[in-house]
Order: sequence, then C-alpha cells, then structure tokens
Amino acid sequence: MPDALQQRLINPIVRLAWAWKLPIPGDALLETTGSRTGRRRYTPVCDGLDGDVFWLVSQRGRRADWVRNVEAEPRVRVKVGSGPRARWRAGTARLVEDDDPRERQRILAGSDLMRRLCLGTSKAVNASPLTVRIDLDPP
Repeated sequence: MPDALQQRLINPIVRLAWAWKLPIPGDALLETTGSRTGRRRYTPVCDGLDGDVFWLVSQRGRRADWVRNVEAEPRVRVKVGSGPRARWRAGTARLVEDDDPRERQRILAGSDLMRRLCLGTSKAVNASPLTVRIDLDPP
C-alpha cells in the first residue's frame, strides 16, 4: 500500500509543485530515460546534494522503475534548489552495492531539517534499500 500511495498521490503532487516552480524544500527531481520507451521520466526524490555528488536511496532497491532506467542509461539530470534558483545538473549515476543505505540516509539527514523530513518519510517504506551515487558534471 505505501508504494501505491507514493506513486499515485504523493509523486504527482510533488511533480506538480516542481512544474509550478514551487518545489517542496528538501525535495529534488530526478530525470531519467525510460529503459523501454526512451522517454524522459521524472521522479521526485529527496535532496541528496553533497558538493558535486548527488546521493539517492531507492526504497525498493532494483525494483524501482527509476533504478531500472539508471541501469539502462546512467546519464541523468537532477533538479535541485528552490524557486527561481532551482537548476538542472547533469551527471552519471551508478549503483553502490557496498554502501549502507540506512547509514547514507542518516548522514544526509543530519545536514538540513527539510531534507531530514523527506528522508524520514521515505525511510518508513524501505523494503530493500539501495544506494545510488550520481557524479555530477561541473556546473
């Protein structure tokens, strides 16, 4: 049930907030290329920006659609920031099998209240979490 709630209610609201240029603080937007369709896909994620690296934790591990997209095409973009300062950053994603995703969430959550709220909410539905690292291109 939490997956259905996330995909059918929460994600569309967050995507709409980004479209209206009113992103929810602590959130970011991930753009991947669909593994079967080749179309651009947009997934709301928690803001995992750390310098020139963007960290993500997939709640559903390799079963998440966006993870399958990353495996098929690792070139992605993330939109970070708020309001008119929000910017797209391109980078290359890779799965980090030997990282502890729960520890990664703890590290990321420690830096910002809104990020902590986002990560705390997503942690509640972790079934088989997996860390994904995006090495961002220079700005």
